[in-house]
Amino acid sequence: MGKSNLKTVMQLLLVVVIVGMGSLLARRPAHADDQSLNRVKQSGTLTVGTAPDYPPFEFQVNKGGNQEDVGMDIDIAKQIAKNLHVKLKIKNMSFESLLVAVQSGKIDMAIGGINPTPERKQNADFSKIYYSGGQDFLINKNDAGQIKNKNSLRGKKVGTQTGTLQQSLAKKDIPNAHVVGMDKTPDLVLALKTHKVAAVGVEKPVAQAYVANDHDLKAIDSGYKLNKNDVGTAIAFKKGNTSLVNAVNQSIDQIHKKNLIPQYLKDAGKHMKVNTNNTSMWHYWKYFATGVEYTLIISVVSVFFGIILGIILVLMRLSKYKFLSWPSIAYTEFVRGTPMMVQVLFVYFGLGVLVNIPALTAGIIAVSLNSGAYVSEIIRGGINAVDKGQSEASRSLGLSKKDMMASVILPQAFKNIWPALGNEFITIIKDSSIVSIIGVTEIVYELNIVRADTYRGVAPIAVAMILYFILSFSLSRVLNYFERRMNHD
Repeated sequence: MGKSNLKTVMQLLLVVVIVGMGSLLARRPAHADDQSLNRVKQSGTLTVGTAPDYPPFEFQVNKGGNQEDVGMDIDIAKQIAKNLHVKLKIKNMSFESLLVAVQSGKIDMAIGGINPTPERKQNADFSKIYYSGGQDFLINKNDAGQIKNKNSLRGKKVGTQTGTLQQSLAKKDIPNAHVVGMDKTPDLVLALKTHKVAAVGVEKPVAQAYVANDHDLKAIDSGYKLNKNDVGTAIAFKKGNTSLVNAVNQSIDQIHKKNLIPQYLKDAGKHMKVNTNNTSMWHYWKYFATGVEYTLIISVVSVFFGIILGIILVLMRLSKYKFLSWPSIAYTEFVRGTPMMVQVLFVYFGLGVLVNIPALTAGIIAVSLNSGAYVSEIIRGGINAVDKGQSEASRSLGLSKKDMMASVILPQAFKNIWPALGNEFITIIKDSSIVSIIGVTEIVYELNIVRADTYRGVAPIAVAMILYFILSFSLSRVLNYFERRMNHD
């Protein structure tokens, strides 16, 4: 069997192991003796996942530079935790990660304007409907004369949040419409205001919230013919967590009995007005400062461990023993052949089922593992670039292979690859934004929070671009300084 075939076999085996592991985790049966409610009470904490970019359901307010989760859904979660006599712990992440977090046990329940569609019910349990608001379209006010309802959108571009009911309804009920899916509602609104889409499908309270804070927008009724599930939102749970679902349903019944939903919406409206009183980017400087801090932490730690892993991988690859070189080749090719976003999700949710890894730690692990594969190839290129005469001279002096590599080859290789390593560091700074998908704070995560809070689409993006440029430019100057020092030496 040739070397290329062996490498292919190793890659396929690695894929089979990972896919098989994911399948086993996904198919693990629920415990016959459901202890979900007891686990929450014994831990004393109810962990709730949400995506805080969907006012008035859930969003964040800036109180003295500190972030606080607020909104109707947050108030409901607080009431549920109060009834269970436990503390509430909120985990923020992207909307598309909520159900995965529930299934993998990262959170006890997910709340975030989630519609309990038949497809979602196959993979998660749901509470009773706690709110029914209906569906609207956001449009530019200047287009109000042309767009009246869904029938007016025939053949036009319609924006929806990816993986939501609004996306399914638009695809099904608007003939010849080109449905544009995006992950964040603020991105959709920005696309609407820049005429990239003709309308954005959202729930009525969300449409009303945007219209109240942006006079260039108008909300119109969708015109969809909806059943009960289409107009309702519920709380998602892991399959088989019946006792916890029943306890939450009792809280929902109590909330409806006391008619607390209108008060929750009213409170959300007050918070939204606080956010829009001062929408200057300077008012949110602590948000961006926090994002820069965590971006640097993730980047520095990931590059450090990435270099260590890269050295190990390249030494394995250069080994004469096939049982060391083949795994190194397979790992490098596999990691370089898969998106970092998928790797981040797998480390946090896949491996997280076996080991409860915090989001920040999971993000650093994933970025480090990814960086290690690229660094190993950079180092290998540097080693190959070292003149063969250096090896011959080392052997003539009686140096062992280990000493030759540590004292002669690697120092010269690092001098050769310093610019490439610098580029890898800069790339990691920019690519660290991917970890925001699992709720890790960094620049892009804070950018989306500020956009949702202030209803300003472009200004937060401009601030983030400037911050990334400052970080990258400053790092490149430092790297160039040390490169000149090495060349001088």
